[in-house]
Amino acid sequence: MSSAPVERERYSKAPTYPDLAGKVAVVTGGSGGIGAATCRLLAANGVKVAVNGRDEAKIGAVVDTIRSAGGEALGVAADCTDLAAVELMREQTEAEFGAVGIVAAFAGGGRARPGPLAQTTEEEWHATVDANLTASFLTLKSFLPGMIERGGGSIVTMASSAARFPTGAPVPYAAAKAGVVVLTSQVASEVGSHKVRVNCLAPHTVLVERTRRFMPEEDQRRIAAEIPLRRLGTPEDVALATLFLASESSSWITGVTLDVAGGKVTD
Repeated sequence: MSSAPVERERYSKAPTYPDLAGKVAVVTGGSGGIGAATCRLLAANGVKVAVNGRDEAKIGAVVDTIRSAGGEALGVAADCTDLAAVELMREQTEAEFGAVGIVAAFAGGGRARPGPLAQTTEEEWHATVDANLTASFLTLKSFLPGMIERGGGSIVTMASSAARFPTGAPVPYAAAKAGVVVLTSQVASEVGSHKVRVNCLAPHTVLVERTRRFMPEEDQRRIAAEIPLRRLGTPEDVALATLFLASESSSWITGVTLDVAGGKVTD
């Protein structure tokens, strides 16, 4: 069940937001999947993009793709659970491109496995919460002061449908993503007077490389049949929503969680 044709079609029809041109963005978790698609679409809109991740080879591949298409990109490897590393990433980006006006805080993951909470280890809990919620907190902590000082900016965080209703996701992952939802709304209220907007995306099942590798096609078809739009998401579906929230087309939207889920929501 390949999503490649759909992804190419969505990418070729990507909308243009003229106000994004010339801005600087940092995308954490930008070396693959949703993050990589977001980097590509931001760059296609004239944004100077800092591509973050941990795997330098994957970061380099995204940077090369953007540059080969005529865009501007910088690769910045950093562990987003380490404040010092995040601060260095910000400093490197600012030195190369200037002030950061867009942050897509998409770094995530974790070690927890699906199963009963009682069987979850402390290590799995802490690693998963840190990779998702703490990484988001540290990213916002590093980039917000500059945005507040300059009087503007747009931050997009990454939750999941696992934060919106019970799924088969590991409990630590669902709890961490629910924390990202609340973090987003709290911070949006806090910094709105400084013209800084903070919004959140909550995707349902997206056909990233990991999904294709570990989810049998039978399960992919079953989940797609349960979604009102009758297909799984693509990285570009989420990236396109990010473009909107990063742009001035959403200038009166902040503190919301947008379910990029094909209609698979319960409220």
